[in-house]
Amino acid sequence: MALRHELEDVEGVGPATAEKLRSVGITSVEALAVTPPRTLVEIAELTEEKASIITQNARALLNIKFTTAKDVLSKRANIGFITTGTKSLDNLLGKGIETQAITELIGEFGSGKTQICHELAVTVQLPVERGGLGGRALYIDTEGTFRPERIMNIAKGLGVDPDEALGNIIYARAYNSDHQILLVDEATNLIPANNVRLVIVDSVITHFRSEYPGREALAPRQQKLNKHLHQLLRMSDIFNIAVVVTNQIQSAPDVFFGNPNKPAGGNILAHGSTYRIWLRKSKENRRIARIIDSPMHPESECLFAITSEGLVDVEEPR
Repeated sequence: MALRHELEDVEGVGPATAEKLRSVGITSVEALAVTPPRTLVEIAELTEEKASIITQNARALLNIKFTTAKDVLSKRANIGFITTGTKSLDNLLGKGIETQAITELIGEFGSGKTQICHELAVTVQLPVERGGLGGRALYIDTEGTFRPERIMNIAKGLGVDPDEALGNIIYARAYNSDHQILLVDEATNLIPANNVRLVIVDSVITHFRSEYPGREALAPRQQKLNKHLHQLLRMSDIFNIAVVVTNQIQSAPDVFFGNPNKPAGGNILAHGSTYRIWLRKSKENRRIARIIDSPMHPESECLFAITSEGLVDVEEPR
């Protein structure tokens, strides 16, 4: 078993500094090692020199350095997967929604993004042998579309007690982009204490688009969004959790041939997400999911359906 280090084990981190770090959500040596010094200066009120030294010492303590691809493969054995409730969508993703990664769901209204988020908030609670992680979900709702009644229906379809399912979802409504970022900061304290294995942000882009309109606001918006995405990515890596975000589409008026629609958020969101899935409507209650960006999956698509009990395979309804 790997030796568990405390913050005080890092050279240069005394009791006072450790208490200050924990108060801002940096509760482990791993979290300290991957936090940029500039962030420590901003949130923990440390000097640049102090922040730089203790992050370097944290990496040295954890022996974070160049390694072999074989060692990386060995570490990936710790990655978990969350079933989407359908074999088709799970197979498209390999085994399901992956931990230590950001999975982005893209689509127009009614394409199924929020439905998948509700489904995952329940399936993450399932035991590992049923495709879950035996953990809780943290749900950040920016559009007011979360419905506990929907959770109850999905839970019944999966054979999970509805009251228990609701109790295992930690919910917060984000009212602006600053509040959204603050909630993610607060989540760093909630995750280890509450066995959270999935964080959902639905939608990640809404407040940024509404608060920073026009080309003159594009640069500050993208900088802020970039910081937020890296905040989520560090969280997924530190706590070995899955992060799922939803994204809207926007129309490009200067496109005369091909699909004029593209994901909102530009290159910042495109580079910040590990896996990108484009959802679109099909006939009746059917939806088509297509992987458009992945470090390991080829571009491919699958078909699934949305019913009163959640997501199902088209061929084998629940």
